[in-house]
Amino acid sequence: MTTLSGRALNRALLDRQFLLARTDRTPLEVIGRLVALQAQEPNWPYVGLWSRIHGFTHSQLTTLLQDRKVVRSGLLRSTQHLAVADDFRRLRPLLQSVLDRTAGSPHFARNSTGLDAASLVAEGLDLLGGGTLTRKELARRLARRHPGIDGRILAGEFELRTPLVHDVATGAWGSWGNRSKVSVTPAEAWLGRPMATAATPATTTDLAKKLIRRYLAGFGPAGVKDVQAWCGLTRLNEVVAQMRTELRRYSGPDGGELIDLADAELPDPDTPAPVRLLPAFDNALLGHADRTRVISDQDRKRVMPGQAQVRPTFLVDGHVHGSWSLEGDTLRLIPFRPLSATDRAALEQETERLLPFVGGKNVSCGSLRRHGGAEAE
Repeated sequence: MTTLSGRALNRALLDRQFLLARTDRTPLEVIGRLVALQAQEPNWPYVGLWSRIHGFTHSQLTTLLQDRKVVRSGLLRSTQHLAVADDFRRLRPLLQSVLDRTAGSPHFARNSTGLDAASLVAEGLDLLGGGTLTRKELARRLARRHPGIDGRILAGEFELRTPLVHDVATGAWGSWGNRSKVSVTPAEAWLGRPMATAATPATTTDLAKKLIRRYLAGFGPAGVKDVQAWCGLTRLNEVVAQMRTELRRYSGPDGGELIDLADAELPDPDTPAPVRLLPAFDNALLGHADRTRVISDQDRKRVMPGQAQVRPTFLVDGHVHGSWSLEGDTLRLIPFRPLSATDRAALEQETERLLPFVGGKNVSCGSLRRHGGAEAE
């Protein structure tokens, strides 16, 4: 069995994530390759696509949302994602057990004593009536039916237990703000098509196999634990065992078994990796249980200080080297360690390319401060 180094895994991940070289593929194709883009805040998927696609513009993604070819909803790991509409129809039923597990957590269970899940879903769908309501209005109507129970928590549980799609304005560029303004619509009404079903064990297994193939195409080679950490499903060893004849196997740096698509090519580990700026919650940082292929454990603590926080980062030689933030019109770079003159120049160039996309005017990096493309005294 071939052993892959950490550098080989890093270059494979960057290549499949379109971070080793930008692609000319369409945003729809790229979102499909990545399966879904985490979208807890609406602007970040735009930045993620900018870092991966030549000449990407805001309107390209906004148009996909308007045309209902891409949707925003709860998906992987019970968090908000953007996904191609047809992928969402197929994957959400498979992942529903993960969202149900979240909906059954103490936070929700304490609030809905005496109200079973099926009744909550039926009530919520009745209130929506196949149309659209803001989360705030939905919560108000649920609270009216159940005095003494927090309607906001009921609405949150309802959104986990049945597929609802967010309105276009919620996912469009610049839609930062109050989550209560999010509007939700039953997915089947929004898409005009029924959701797929995972009604039998055989159907569920087939869908899980497809999900594993899709994951490997965008994140492989990887271990079974990596797949499970990425999607939230468990007991995938049994599914992978049925796929042995179609998968290639490697040994990882720690000796653990890694799987990959049989026809997937691996780039040369010595391939140069360009500087890239990644958004908060980027796929490349969240796609594995063992994330050391792209971020060290020490830096992971800086970038992910809390369970619900993943800061924007920048890559140097394929690994996280620092974080960044947009404060007003200034993009501030925070290196975690010294940069060589060459890497600093490359980072500065890439950052100044990003500035107009995010509406910034200035770059600040340590002692380096630039204004309008010229050194500031």
